[in-house]
Amino acid sequence: MKHHKKKNRFLQVLKYLFLFLLVIIIVFVIDYKIDTKITPPEVTDKSALSLKRETAGKNYYIIGKDFLHKNRYGLWEMYLEGDPFSMGVINGKLTRELIKKQEDAFVEQIHKMIPSKFWLRFVKYFIGWFNRDIDENIIPEYQQEIYGISFSVSDSFNYIAPPYERMLNYHAAHDIGHALQDLALVGCTSFAANLNDPGDNLIIGRNFDFYINDDFAKNKIVTFVKPTKGHPFVYITWASMTGVVSGMNMAGLTVTINAAKSDMPGKAYTPISLLAREILQYAGTIDEAVAIAKKRRTFVSEQILVGSAADNNAAVIEKSPEKQGLFTVNDHFIVSSNHFQSTTFKDDEKNRRYMETSASVYRGKRAKQLLAKYDTLDHTAAAAVLRDVRGLDGKDIGLGNEKAMCQLISHHSVIFEPERLRFWISTSPWQLGSYLEYDLAAMFSDSAPHNRFPLYDTLLTVPPDTLLYSPRLKDFERFRTMRECVRTALKSKEIIPDDSVFFRRFIAANPQYYQGYVLAGNYYFQHHKLQKAKVFFEQSLTKEFENTFTKAMVEARLEEIEGKR
Repeated sequence: MKHHKKKNRFLQVLKYLFLFLLVIIIVFVIDYKIDTKITPPEVTDKSALSLKRETAGKNYYIIGKDFLHKNRYGLWEMYLEGDPFSMGVINGKLTRELIKKQEDAFVEQIHKMIPSKFWLRFVKYFIGWFNRDIDENIIPEYQQEIYGISFSVSDSFNYIAPPYERMLNYHAAHDIGHALQDLALVGCTSFAANLNDPGDNLIIGRNFDFYINDDFAKNKIVTFVKPTKGHPFVYITWASMTGVVSGMNMAGLTVTINAAKSDMPGKAYTPISLLAREILQYAGTIDEAVAIAKKRRTFVSEQILVGSAADNNAAVIEKSPEKQGLFTVNDHFIVSSNHFQSTTFKDDEKNRRYMETSASVYRGKRAKQLLAKYDTLDHTAAAAVLRDVRGLDGKDIGLGNEKAMCQLISHHSVIFEPERLRFWISTSPWQLGSYLEYDLAAMFSDSAPHNRFPLYDTLLTVPPDTLLYSPRLKDFERFRTMRECVRTALKSKEIIPDDSVFFRRFIAANPQYYQGYVLAGNYYFQHHKLQKAKVFFEQSLTKEFENTFTKAMVEARLEEIEGKR
């Protein structure tokens, strides 16, 4: 009888405990939903939603004065004007098919990186929590513009989040990817030349080496924006992205962003691309850019190279979540790669460690070597610097090496001449295709139609790089394809048929690049063919490594192989 009573009491306690845990879980879920719910901004006039897109020709769409057009080089050109919400709505209507393609490419890459459904759900909820207050750190006009775009977003990915929330989160993708994995998704290089000399024409060059996959980079858009407030400006972007990574305004101010070493933040603040957009739209001098940057808290470390026609100078705003610095030079050029250089960050341990272990310092030195060859840099010479595939002193370090200026991953490459309000934008592939010249003043002129095609000046086009037609590039493309095969085999632990022949062809396709040897060594190490692994690992150590971590891994594996003999 006593045993029966004890059992009933135990079951009753268990029942109450279960109910208590259930209540805790329900409260947590409700609290999570409330805390992570992002409410769209208030918009008083939504009449733009009734506007219809017209097809004016092949790959040419118009809504009133605004248009989207694809030129013969495959580069999209878009013109927008008006209030934030209307511009967002029109932007979305003009680019709705491109938005779908960008999101398809982005989500496909996420699935490749995180194939587990469990971890995908975890990341989804983590980012929802991480970005719970992101809208509070985005100024209202940019919220409204992003909200306008969200009406044209596909419902295919509503399982990730509602359209407006997704669009906000995508604006922080650069920052989140950088914070979560400290990725070199963003191993960019920028420079400004012809500084501190009133007789020279200020020129800025940049490679935006942000790589997700080939599909993501297919539909670049040169977007001309005439807002109701602030300066008219141009920026190079992709569908649905209103933040700026490279741009120039009518005051002759340019903005380019480069990632720096970051720790994992606790929550999202202002996405760096939207801070860059605010500077581009509202600053006309370096001092004004610095003042705007000070107003916003970012959640990753970043550099913003600002070129200014008004100052006939350039400077790098260096920003971390905790502090802000400014890097200037007395030389005739300034270079920004992926490490901080100002006195504000000179004793920062994270930055020093990154300088010692990454490709950033090496690539910065190579940029300075190339720039030092010119007394005065013009746009043709700037393109040659941006296209350089070699290492220090012209050393062959293999195609695709992160230590080179041209890593053959660029989303875009651009050259600005802010005093003349003109710029050149690269065409595919990467920065090897022609650079097309655009005149910003002509685009925003009241006396001439802004949709006169072609928009670029055919007489000032920089011809394609000679590498584009060389057998070496075909070899590199074969190397990239074979590299994916090796990575897939390593992940699945499968045997590559006739692997000796495969790896001989693989290495021969890019013989000076260390990565092929390391992958071959890893493959044979995984399959316990240690002597073959040793040969490839030792050969890799004769090449130029991109970072010290990979080199240390190779050295550790060689020690392990020696220990097993």
